[in-house]
Amino acid sequence: MPADRFSTATRLKALGEHAAARVYRARIKRRSRLTGRAALLALVVCSLVVALAYPMRQYISQRSEIADQRRQAQRERAEVAKLREQKARLRDPAYIERRAREHLHYLMPGETGFSMVDPGANAERSTDQGAADRPWYTNLWDTVDTADEPKAAAADR
Repeated sequence: MPADRFSTATRLKALGEHAAARVYRARIKRRSRLTGRAALLALVVCSLVVALAYPMRQYISQRSEIADQRRQAQRERAEVAKLREQKARLRDPAYIERRAREHLHYLMPGETGFSMVDPGANAERSTDQGAADRPWYTNLWDTVDTADEPKAAAADR
């Protein structure tokens, strides 16, 4: 047994410590290799994000513009349909006659037209001597007269 100086337990213990040191060194090497790979991967991902950011922004803004243009086209189609309907109505002589009677107060031969005047409206008008009741040239001349006066004197008027 002289060749076998250490016991089996001691030998296993020594081998275990040696193996643990070897594994620890391997982890350190792998960790540094893995960190380099991770850095390279992060660099590639960042460069892809930077390279694709502008085209994606353009794509999204163009999709938004397309949607706006489609909404505008739909509104314009509705307006065209409304105008075509109005054009068809304006071709109808009965519609034209009705509009002339309503808005222009036209009468057919033999009809008698009446205009109703509200007596309360005249009373209010006579008491209110505002700018709307006077001729336009009077209002213009009044503004020319008051342009040179100080603000306090113009406010007294």
